[in-house]
Amino acid sequence: MDRVKSLNKWANAHTSYPIDLVRIGLGVFLFLKGVFFITNRQYLHEILGHMNRNFGSEMLLIHYVASAHMVGGIMIVFGLLTRWSIWAQLPILIGAVIINFLGQMNVQNLIMASITLLVCVFFLFYGSGKHSADYYFKMNQ
Repeated sequence: MDRVKSLNKWANAHTSYPIDLVRIGLGVFLFLKGVFFITNRQYLHEILGHMNRNFGSEMLLIHYVASAHMVGGIMIVFGLLTRWSIWAQLPILIGAVIINFLGQMNVQNLIMASITLLVCVFFLFYGSGKHSADYYFKMNQ
């Protein structure tokens, strides 16, 4: 626990607005990706269809991906429970990278998923920063 507190103190001392803008951009990107998956369910169905034709809980997976992106994206934008939101994104992003290798290779989707995964891993360790709801609530205690 002391290790996490020391990392948080370091992150809060070295925070800057560009990193907060990257966090907000990540949240907006994930939210828009979730909206895209809701409005284009057939696209996500086709991507998952290449993996396994007898996947029984495909609709559950489609709803998890879309809702996790939308809710997690909003929470990341505001910096509210950022690490928890990113933990919900990691299986989706790892799956997106794997699908590009097992299914049809789409370089643009692979690069987008890889960059998003790397940015999420960065914020998993860095936290939400000084200009976030997490920091605000922590300081009001």
